[in-house]
Amino acid sequence: MLDWGGRRISAIGAVLVNALMRAGFAARFLLAILLNSGTAFRRFGLTIREIYFTGVLSLIIILVSGLFVGMVLGLQGYDTLQRFGASEALGVLVSLSLVRELGPVVGGLLFASRAGSAITAEIGLMKATEQLSAMEMMAVNPIARVVGPRFWAGVISMPLLAAMFSAMGVLGGYVVGVLLIGVDSGSFWSQMQASVDFANDIMNGVIKSIVFGIAVSLIAVFEGYDADPTAEGVSGATTRTVVTSSLAILGLDFILTAFMFRGL
Repeated sequence: MLDWGGRRISAIGAVLVNALMRAGFAARFLLAILLNSGTAFRRFGLTIREIYFTGVLSLIIILVSGLFVGMVLGLQGYDTLQRFGASEALGVLVSLSLVRELGPVVGGLLFASRAGSAITAEIGLMKATEQLSAMEMMAVNPIARVVGPRFWAGVISMPLLAAMFSAMGVLGGYVVGVLLIGVDSGSFWSQMQASVDFANDIMNGVIKSIVFGIAVSLIAVFEGYDADPTAEGVSGATTRTVVTSSLAILGLDFILTAFMFRGL
């Protein structure tokens, strides 16, 4: 019995040590990206191409998802507010829910699933086919040439996608609440304008989306660069990117929300 318990403790310790080692490697990897980011900005065409890949090609799923999330918020919110005689505040409920939480969080989860996994798979395949090694043989730094543009493209794209998600969500809430249910259009927009604060609501959502973009982009490029150069290794790295990014977004959302809104 004691031997079994010792093995369990040893296994848990090994998992924790491995997690700490990978966290340390990721921190050093982030430092290397920052130190070699000059190429990504001097040759900004590389970053623009990756912004198209990570941002523009993610627009469809972001916009469609935002529209339907806003429509669901309109339906659920109206049903709840009507019980208290406050159905005219539907615009406030939809906008604050999207700007503060759902825009950054759901947008981040969709970004991790679509763009993050694609970045990991792309870098992992480049490693598996020895393209990264070939760059090193030609005195080209793969972190500056391959990793940096993809990292910064994700950081730039994520806040823009979150903003578009929120805008489409508000439109979806308007379609359901005003056009289908019959809430007064003037009340919907005027109360939204009076209640949504730029500094406490919109900017906090922007800060969240930037933090999520940094986390997802770092996880995606690190997992791809650290993947085993096999088909199974690339597949496992892609799966880890989606899982780790999703958990990181939810955990960071709680931490940021605790700091941002504890005084309200």
